[in-house]
Amino acid sequence: MTAETSQTLDRGLRVLKLLADTDHGLTVTELSNRLGVNRTVVYRLLATLEQHALVRRDLGGRARVGLGVLRLGRQVHPLVREAALPALRSLAEDIGATAHLTLVDGADALAVAVVEPTWTDYHVAYRAGFRHSLDRGAAGRAILTARQKTAGHPGYTLTQGELEAGACGAAAPLVGVSGVEGSVGVVMLADAVPERVGPRVLDAAREVADALR
Repeated sequence: MTAETSQTLDRGLRVLKLLADTDHGLTVTELSNRLGVNRTVVYRLLATLEQHALVRRDLGGRARVGLGVLRLGRQVHPLVREAALPALRSLAEDIGATAHLTLVDGADALAVAVVEPTWTDYHVAYRAGFRHSLDRGAAGRAILTARQKTAGHPGYTLTQGELEAGACGAAAPLVGVSGVEGSVGVVMLADAVPERVGPRVLDAAREVADALR
């Protein structure tokens, strides 16, 4: 038996998804055509979403995602972090390196969860909240590679000295998690990433992806 649902809420969520998929916003007419409803319904949906700052309309009348969505998005980080911690702890202890979960935040890679190994004499200090551009460091580069879906790629990315002299990193993207774009990786003080680290990071990224589905 199909669960009872709200048609109005469903349409409102579809509006947000449509707006999130465009950089230039959509007009009432464009939304009306894509939703298959009349313009009056779209006006009402937009007015309601505007009241909650989830949608804004520019001077030309094009609707765009509002800043209220960002506030909701910030609350997702603690949930994602909690789901990822078991896999990150296992990864950090196994490799003996600092493990991290990194999510896309605009044009940056943002570390939202970090776990340091407990048994090593020294390791790289890496803090939650640290951010860097997506084109620097293993965490960001793994995400960019996943976007390109490069055939034959091993699934993980290795870098050396891009974020800190003497440090190298390995990261693998989260795959198949709706609404979440990120990577799992490690950073260590070494001349090069040991051979077994890449595949181990890839396994950890799969574990985190499974936990988030």
